[in-house]
Formats: sequence, structure tokens, C-alpha cells
Amino acid sequence: MKALIKYESGVGNVDLREVAEPFCGDEQIKIEVSYCGICGTDLHVYHDTFKNYPPVILGHEFAGIVVETGKNVKNITCGEQVTVLPASAVVCGECIYCRTGQFMFCSRRRGMGHGVNGALARYAVVRHDQVYKIPEGFSLAEAALCEPLACAVQATTELTNVRLGDMALISGPGPIGLMCLKILAAEGIKTIVAGLSDDLLRLEAAKKMGASVVVNVSEQDLLCVINEETSGRGIDVAFECSGTAASVRSCLDALKRLGSYTQVGISGRDITLNFDAILYKQLKVVGSVAYSVTTWDRLLKILNQRAIKLDDLITHTLPLERWKEAFDLCERKQALKVLISPGENNQPQMNTDEHGFRH
Repeated sequence: MKALIKYESGVGNVDLREVAEPFCGDEQIKIEVSYCGICGTDLHVYHDTFKNYPPVILGHEFAGIVVETGKNVKNITCGEQVTVLPASAVVCGECIYCRTGQFMFCSRRRGMGHGVNGALARYAVVRHDQVYKIPEGFSLAEAALCEPLACAVQATTELTNVRLGDMALISGPGPIGLMCLKILAAEGIKTIVAGLSDDLLRLEAAKKMGASVVVNVSEQDLLCVINEETSGRGIDVAFECSGTAASVRSCLDALKRLGSYTQVGISGRDITLNFDAILYKQLKVVGSVAYSVTTWDRLLKILNQRAIKLDDLITHTLPLERWKEAFDLCERKQALKVLISPGENNQPQMNTDEHGFRH
């Protein structure tokens, strides 16, 4: 089968290559991948700014159809549509973090797509405990977004105390930022979304997805807008979703005294900050890295309740052979969410209008 592989360390060094189909062990499930999303982490792996272990197949946001189960697997059968929790592909299972469902902090952890083989290939094999059945009526394309949605669920509903009546700021309108917006909008939280001039497609999407105000910080003064919207008080809660130094500083400046700051974006580099801003405002600062087991339980409840929709995030679907185009769309911010369809029966590219939205 063909697979998109980071074949050695260094910038780039990614190519489409022929590899053997993965073997399904006794405790494993083999999935024919229907859709795999392109994530910012994939771009970091491409640029070698995120730890990876080549040679490794990229891709970790995916959904597909079960085609084989190991002899010890129960409650999952061939033909079922599933999505996968990919970050716990390798864990020790014994440390305090594993035993409490906080596997992200296991010292032996490796995730799919950078630590072990991922899903930018026709087939992927995973442990049975990584597999989640897709709720009835939920499409496979939407299900491929469950992994990034889990990141947004943890950040907004588990690690941040945000309440009706608060005003929130999302800085960075990428897919994770827009998913955070969807959750906050569903909870009735008034939310400002900020981005740059090259985020215009995404800022336009934020308007349609429930943002109360969108700010192009390349042309507008974010603090002035926030002062107008809050009568000079400042933002209650800020979610930093871009990972850039300027965005981090803007969020800290925008927060009111006793406000809350949640770091969601990955910077991939050192950032110089005035930590006295945290001290003198007495801010609550938390980092949100991926998700936990309980996050996925909450995620499934959200999906079953149809609390939010995800299909409007998907602007492009491309075959595996066009992976470079997919990466380029994401790099140039000319898409919201780009999906790869790796199977032999590749899905056609979705029709989009001049703004990149499906119709």
C-alpha cells in the first residue's frame, strides 16, 4: 500500500512510498482509513519542529471502517465505522499518569503519526482500547475531526472555568480555535476571535460559527476593540490557539485582572514574556495539551447530543497522491480543514466557492 512517510530526520524528508500492509495482532483492530485530517502537528513534523521517530507514517486525525479484529477483541466487529484516539499508541500503562487516564504525560508515550505509524495510508492498525464507535448519523468525514475536537473539548470545558456572562477571546482562528469557538458558542459564551490578514478565510468562517466579534489584528487594534466591547474591563478568559509570540502577549494584555489564560497552540520555539503581567494581574494560567480518557467520554456525549456540527469545517478532500497540495493549503491558510482520502476509491475534491467554502 502507499503511505506518506517521514523517512528521515530533518526539514522535509517526507514522501509517498510503497509499504507493506500492517499486521493485525490479537489485541488489535485493522481499519481501512476513510479520511485523515491534516493537522498542524503534521506540518511541524514536516519542518522537523515536533519530535518524531522516522521512518514513520504521518497522520493521526482519522476515521474509517473496521476490516479485521484480533482474536481477543470484543465489542467491535468488522464493518463498523469508528474513529481513533491516536495519542496513546504507546504507553507504559503503569505510571500514575496512565492509571489516571492522563496518558499524555507518560514518559514512554508515543502517538500515531510521529511516534509510531499513523493513518495517511490505506490501512492502520491500533489497539482495541483506542477505538470509538461513531454515533449513528455521524459521517466518517466528520468523525475524522474527533481528535482535534477532543483537544478543544479539554481546553474549553475541562481545564478552563468559563461561565455564561463571561467574554472570551480566541487568538488564532485555525481549526482548533474554530472548534473552541463552536463549543463556547454552544454554551452561550460571547467570544471575540482574532487573527491576521492571512486568516481572512478563517475569520469569515468564525463569523458564521458564532463569534460575536472578529478582529483582523493586522488592521485593527485588538485592545481598542476589547476595551469597547468590555467597557474597559478586559477579557475574562483567553484561549491562545496560534502559538505565536505576538498572540501570547496580546492575550495577556487583553485579560482583565483575575482573568484566566489557556495555552492551546504549540509555538515550537522559546517565547520572551513579561511574567510580571501574570503576577500583577494575578492571572490563572493553564496549558492544555491534547486530551485525556475522560475527555473522549465527554466528546462522545457531545456528539450524541448533536450539540455542535463539524461538517462546515471541512473545505477540501483530496486523494493521498495530492498530499503536497493539502499541506500547502494548510500552510497558506487557504482552507479550514483539509481531509485526505487514502483508499483506492478516493473521494473527489469537494467543490468550494471563491472563499474556500463547500457548496
